[in-house]
Amino acid sequence: MSKSKLLLSGLTALGVALAGGASAQEFVARIGHLESPAQSRHVYLEKVAELVKERTGGAVELQIFPQGQLGNQRQMNEGVQLGTIEGTVAPAAFLGGFNPAVSILDIPYLLPDDAAKAQSLRDGPFGQALLDTFADKGMVALMLWPNGKKQFTSNKPLDSLVDFADQKFRVMDSSILIAQFNALSASAIALPFGELYTSLQTGVVDGEENPLDTIKNMKFYEVQKNLVVSDHGAMEDVVLFNPMFWESLTPEYQTVITEAFAEVIPDLTAHKAAAVDEALEVIKGAGTNVRVASPEERAELREMTWGPASEAYLAKAGDQGAALLAAYDEARAGLE
Repeated sequence: MSKSKLLLSGLTALGVALAGGASAQEFVARIGHLESPAQSRHVYLEKVAELVKERTGGAVELQIFPQGQLGNQRQMNEGVQLGTIEGTVAPAAFLGGFNPAVSILDIPYLLPDDAAKAQSLRDGPFGQALLDTFADKGMVALMLWPNGKKQFTSNKPLDSLVDFADQKFRVMDSSILIAQFNALSASAIALPFGELYTSLQTGVVDGEENPLDTIKNMKFYEVQKNLVVSDHGAMEDVVLFNPMFWESLTPEYQTVITEAFAEVIPDLTAHKAAAVDEALEVIKGAGTNVRVASPEERAELREMTWGPASEAYLAKAGDQGAALLAAYDEARAGLE
């Protein structure tokens, strides 16, 4: 073969290689979130990224940024809307300012205790109706991801629901959570999360509500004497993408990403449950008085708080919230 033919052959091979390299990383999405690399959300976001890369032959790469590396949650939400980042996995509690309808998830005992029934609600018409409320907010809401449930702690006794009266609890800035505590004749005080440990320590508030792993990781148990495992509040994440990025993907790539996020949910749930079990042992070992609320007490707590919390939600979310609550009622009735 002549030198010219060898050169042409080499250049052709190089062009194919470069073309292959370009197609191998056709789409890159930066996805930010707030949890640490050791926590369930990050562990399974990395797993999703691995599955997507494998199933698209490297054409779609999800780059995961934990611990607020891309900003606080508000900044990441805005980044997704503006397209300065491609995605975020955000706690629903941090999204009410953008989308009041999502605050339905703040209503106590919205999701059933049975994991399969809860997932059925996420996957069914109610879950889709909730995701659809993001469509006019500059976000594509792909799905809900479970991230545990909240429990109550206090420096004062929590031996029964009567004991909540006149206690002061820290809440996120949510009228629904304030209504929840008011229904128990308690006071609710909205405080920044970063101030909570000191506020518990100094008595600014008597108690708070958070998942067990958060109570352990933030060492709230060091400044709280009592804990009730009530599972009263769902902590749901919303998987969000920038619309322009999402629409730039082929339908096949959209399907791969959607299926990967759905596929890992059972393992995500198991990982979270293990973290919660480990947290409970640490909290018990520290001498905290731990009590597990009975099914009867949980039913009474739901009955006391559901009406006031729902009214606060409707006052916030209006007609869209009313339609979503109706979709929930229909879906929940179908599970009974």
